[in-house]
Amino acid sequence: MAPMGIRLSPLGVAVFCLLGLGVLYHLYSGFLAGRFSLFGLGGEPSGGAAGPAASADGGTVDLREMLAVSVLAAVRGGDEVRRVRESNVLHEKSKGKTREGADDKMTSGDVLSNRKMFYLLKTAFPNVQLFLMQINTEEHVDATDQEVILWDRKIPEDILKEIATPQEVPAESVTVWIDPLDATQEYTEDLRKYVTTMVCVAVNGKPVLGVIHKPFSEYTAWAMVDHGSNVKARASYNEKTPRIVVSRSHSGMVKQVALQTFGNQTTIIPAGGAGYKVLALLDVPDKSQEKADLYIHVTYIKKWDICAGNAILKALGGHMTTLSGEEISYTGSDGIEGGLLASIRMNHQALVRKLPSLEKTGHK
Repeated sequence: MAPMGIRLSPLGVAVFCLLGLGVLYHLYSGFLAGRFSLFGLGGEPSGGAAGPAASADGGTVDLREMLAVSVLAAVRGGDEVRRVRESNVLHEKSKGKTREGADDKMTSGDVLSNRKMFYLLKTAFPNVQLFLMQINTEEHVDATDQEVILWDRKIPEDILKEIATPQEVPAESVTVWIDPLDATQEYTEDLRKYVTTMVCVAVNGKPVLGVIHKPFSEYTAWAMVDHGSNVKARASYNEKTPRIVVSRSHSGMVKQVALQTFGNQTTIIPAGGAGYKVLALLDVPDKSQEKADLYIHVTYIKKWDICAGNAILKALGGHMTTLSGEEISYTGSDGIEGGLLASIRMNHQALVRKLPSLEKTGHK
């Protein structure tokens, strides 16, 4: 018997081919997903460095590591600030007007410091987007300016001495605030002592670690709430006739009201930069640093200006609140309307009660 011929249905062939393509697609897409998840979950990209090891559930960060990187970021940013200022080529321009009508200035020092600080933190903690950790920075970071700045994974001895064990918190609870150049106005006027770079880490909106670095004296203050610091409060403060540090450019009505509240013996110290003003309340080994007993601000202020100082004061037993005594939350909007009162080793609520008219001024 002659062999029977086999006729293939064109429809069957088409179905078979489609099934085959479907299998290949799923196999290949699974391969790609594995490749992409390696990068998205903190794997080591080609030519890059591995990020910090995550916990088993992939959702925590060690605040000691964040403090170490924050200190390094503030110093690296400060190096750029100093380099640009010493070159005397600032490329100064205005971002617009402040609420008081003054120019809101920006320089190459702001931009280059911002780039160094932002990408050092971003590289050290590559899971930042996955973990929903926000990095709020005063200056815009252009995607075309990306650079990889590596951290050597070493925690400095002075931090280990104060904080011996890891301090892990859920990454999704963390917000990072960067100020790449505080006191830009003074920077353009070559008033170098007022200039700082700052990093703050807030957990659930509460400031828990802060770094303030002075680029021109190379002094750095840091602290972690409930765990330690490299700076301390002064031995005494004058609560009756205090020396009050206020803003040079946003003083509002603070000078007149402060004199009315505390008397004519009160000393008013005009100064630039929120970081500098907080350091004025502390025992800082810097000859250019003025000393004050209180820090008062009555106009709108950005959170990246104050978060680091708030964390340091809180770690040392001090207080920073609105003028009405409300705690400041470092989530949501990037500024506060209610003015600012900062003190240490004083009855803070008694001071709040003494300044009722300032609270009203702060909301104007």
